[in-house]
Amino acid sequence: MSEIHPPRWLKTMNKLMIAVQKLGIPAGPSMVLTVPGRKSGQPRSTPMTPFDHDGDLYTVAGYPGADWAANARAAGLGTLARGRRSRRVRIVELSPADSKPVLRAFAEKVPVGVGFAKRSGLVTAGTPDEFESLAGRLAVFRFDPA
Repeated sequence: MSEIHPPRWLKTMNKLMIAVQKLGIPAGPSMVLTVPGRKSGQPRSTPMTPFDHDGDLYTVAGYPGADWAANARAAGLGTLARGRRSRRVRIVELSPADSKPVLRAFAEKVPVGVGFAKRSGLVTAGTPDEFESLAGRLAVFRFDPA
């Protein structure tokens, strides 16, 4: 499989989603994760769609090598916001083996993420089996209370 890169429109869309959230307007299920940049130390914010699975909150990187995932991995702590409400979270990356059931759940619980993965060429049908096969390629994180 060839290397997957983010679509050109993603940065613009992310900026729009962050602006809407800062206005205090929750935008669907999306939230904004803010962590310090791994090189600059400056706050870096990224919209994402966390989802509940077995009583915990998880998120999946939209493509391999996503900068926000590297920043989250390095930081280990961040702020998760929805509208004007925010909370500190501990960011725990799952091993490929532990990420498999979460990736399966993602395929069923996050239709916007499935659509993104289809458009980017990561999956074709968006089935739980296809997402499970991405374990080790896509970063999967659990958000714990900080």
